[in-house]
Amino acid sequence: MTGFERISNIINHKPVDRLPVFEHFWEDTYTEWRNKGFIKKEESFEDHFNLDMQNYWTFNMIADLDFEQEVIEETEETILVKDGNGAFLRRHKIHDSTPEHVDFTVKNKAGWEEHIKPYLTIDERRIDFEGYRKAKAEAKRANRFFCWSGLNVFELMHPVCGHEYMLMGMVLEPEWIQDMVMTYSRLVVELQKILFEREGYPDGIFYYEDMGFKEKPFFSPDFYKKLIQPGHIYTIDYAHSNDIPVIMHSCGYVEPLLPSMIESGIDCLQVIEIKAGMDLLKLYEEFGDKIAFMGGIDVRKLYTNDKKIIDQELENKIPKLKKKFSYVIHSDHSIPKTVDYSTFTYYLEKATKLGTYDC
Repeated sequence: MTGFERISNIINHKPVDRLPVFEHFWEDTYTEWRNKGFIKKEESFEDHFNLDMQNYWTFNMIADLDFEQEVIEETEETILVKDGNGAFLRRHKIHDSTPEHVDFTVKNKAGWEEHIKPYLTIDERRIDFEGYRKAKAEAKRANRFFCWSGLNVFELMHPVCGHEYMLMGMVLEPEWIQDMVMTYSRLVVELQKILFEREGYPDGIFYYEDMGFKEKPFFSPDFYKKLIQPGHIYTIDYAHSNDIPVIMHSCGYVEPLLPSMIESGIDCLQVIEIKAGMDLLKLYEEFGDKIAFMGGIDVRKLYTNDKKIIDQELENKIPKLKKKFSYVIHSDHSIPKTVDYSTFTYYLEKATKLGTYDC
């Protein structure tokens, strides 16, 4: 079978020859493995590791497209910048990490209406037509499942106002959050319509939507249904109206939200973060007949670089995840450079072997 066939079948709970494989990597992992000569400079990780899926990040959703990023402070290790969302973000220069949220211009509905909403226009400069076209053609040549990838409403809102102001807004100014949710969901769909009409539909849509942290979601299921779900339904309904399945990535502990996410229409949940408290096998047993799962292999076991520990992780999970034809092999987070190249290739070989079905 091809990668396209495997992913398509798993999303639709149909038989495959083996469980498909996909993976994300931190940027410094790409650099490290290329610098050490493991992977050629022009070679993609999808080609090198024979992954079954390929994503392409297509939209620029920064509010002010014409704003030139302003450096506020720089040290040997970090850089503090102000971006086109009016956000002040500190990033590490030595290693990849999530940026520190230092401050935000927007802290309430008034700030949103003054500084952000007027800039969120349907502008073709937001769309990387050429990159999408090339990635789509590359995936087709390799018979990989191709996904448009980008952010959904929660991940579009917090870069504007930060998690704290956004979460307080859910309680104190819910109409502000509702306005942001529908403004962003409509903008995403309108840009998708322009892109897909010109360049063709993808095989799937891959939304990033980190709605949890350790052992808790950022908000209750009730707040999800009241404020976030309308945007999810709007964007997912558009995809489904064109027969495009939706994979939703969500770091952190999102189990309490999952029934409502399924109600919103997701076809697959990714990444099932173990260290945040997610239990892949439990979720698979409970929901594996309704949606597919991708992820949940504890990346902490991989960066021990100990084959016995990796064997135990895979042997405990993979055989149990073959029962329902609804699982894609993937770590529970991006692969850091602390995972040796030889460890990762061993992991892939072992996982693929365990995930192969008897003829």
